[in-house]
Amino acid sequence: MTTTLRPEGPETPIAAGGRTRRWRILANGHPVGALRTTATPNGGQLWGEISELEVSEARGRGRGTFGALAAEEVLRSWGCVRVDVRIPEPASIARSLAATLGYTERMRTMSKRLTDAPALPTGLAVRPIGAEALSAWLDEGAERFTRALVASGLTEAQARAKVDGGRRHRLPEGAEAPGVVLSSLYGADGGPGPYGSIWLALHLRDLPDGEPLAWVMVVEVSPAHRGRGHGRTLMLLAERECLAAGVRNLGLNVFADNAVAVRLYGSLGYRVTERLYGKAL
Repeated sequence: MTTTLRPEGPETPIAAGGRTRRWRILANGHPVGALRTTATPNGGQLWGEISELEVSEARGRGRGTFGALAAEEVLRSWGCVRVDVRIPEPASIARSLAATLGYTERMRTMSKRLTDAPALPTGLAVRPIGAEALSAWLDEGAERFTRALVASGLTEAQARAKVDGGRRHRLPEGAEAPGVVLSSLYGADGGPGPYGSIWLALHLRDLPDGEPLAWVMVVEVSPAHRGRGHGRTLMLLAERECLAAGVRNLGLNVFADNAVAVRLYGSLGYRVTERLYGKAL
């Protein structure tokens, strides 16, 4: 039996010079599944993504493997230097396939449905990050994020391209950007600080049901103050800010190897919804 990949429709250009196309997986000319390949520019490089991969007939015969490998060849021909795939948490078979094909889990998406505003611990004060301090804080955070991305499997050039592009896109107006919370945690007595800081986007996008989704862009506890519960307090602060703005869904990304953060978010009621796997092409 011959398995092939055939275009389902014309290639479609996307923003910033990227491209995407949907394909059918055929067995002896008969459709048995489909997938989509997408190439997105990042810092002068093209990154690939495989999405919408589904085998509709005769599963377990290697057609998903064929589809993924064929999609990789398409992305190579488009000039992509790496490929990522996002897998919903319930799709355990897809995660096993990704691991078999040499993909490494890099990141997890976690989310929570918010109900009641949590109380914050006493003895603490919350202050906005002023414009004069914001640039240095963002630069420090960008360096930490870059190192974490490299540790997750990206090259330094890829990591810096991703960090620089994200910062320009998400915070174009600095400390005065609308729909953004930039806050730091201090002792109520005005002692040295900050203990930690958070960047929260109150409306990243709408969920399929039309409800707004907020996103924790950065949460960071100062090295000298770690292990004292300040990360938990910053997350509780984010939840309070969301509810005050009428937003009841909060999400975040966490690196898969950051066991401390994964445990913290899990203890607060956040659940994994999606995992990101990737590899170099």
